Amino acid sequence: MALLHRAELRPSKLELLVPWLPGRSWFAGEAGAEVTRVAAYRFDDPAGEVGVETLLVRAGDGPVLQVPLTYRGAPLAGADDFFVGLVEHSVLGRRWVYDACGDPVYPPLLAAAALADAGQAEEYFEVDGKREMRPASMTLTGSRTGRPVPTGPASAGSVSAGSVSTGSGDGGVTVVRVGDVELAVVRRPVPAEVPGSGGLTGTWSGQDEPVLLAYAR
Repeated sequence: MALLHRAELRPSKLELLVPWLPGRSWFAGEAGAEVTRVAAYRFDDPAGEVGVETLLVRAGDGPVLQVPLTYRGAPLAGADDFFVGLVEHSVLGRRWVYDACGDPVYPPLLAAAALADAGQAEEYFEVDGKREMRPASMTLTGSRTGRPVPTGPASAGSVSAGSVSTGSGDGGVTVVRVGDVELAVVRRPVPAEVPGSGGLTGTWSGQDEPVLLAYAR
């Protein structure tokens, strides 16, 4: 489960993405335009230290972009190339925000969702000592490959990322590795078949046909 806080963020997550997104090789949309949220899903860090959230957004009238993020209470050593920016959280204080593809916490969680259908984290608020669940904004469906899935964070040496061409359309992918598992994160997700090697799809309100979010390579 993911505990959420009724808090104010300065800047907001979407404001943080406005200047960051146009610098990505896979960006599509209007540079400098307002970034709007389409849907989102979270994974649960077993250690409870790192927030792991994937935002599906648009820049202006551009296509849907997939932006996995991690939120940390201190800088992540060796991850300067994946640093998105700082936000001030009214409850948790300063948070360092990273492109999750460069954070070792993310690949095992993505692998579990894509290859073992582990699903997304349930989100809740604590209200007067009781849990108040927040409905998911999208549905995830993973494969059940039977393949062993790494359960711990990837080591720094086993996480790599780079933009390559996709098999569907011209959207970029970012490749992450953990153990012997290599996953492609689709940055401009569109409806597509899940490869036989396994993958993760999603739907949300207004998008009934599953889009391919990630797949094993």
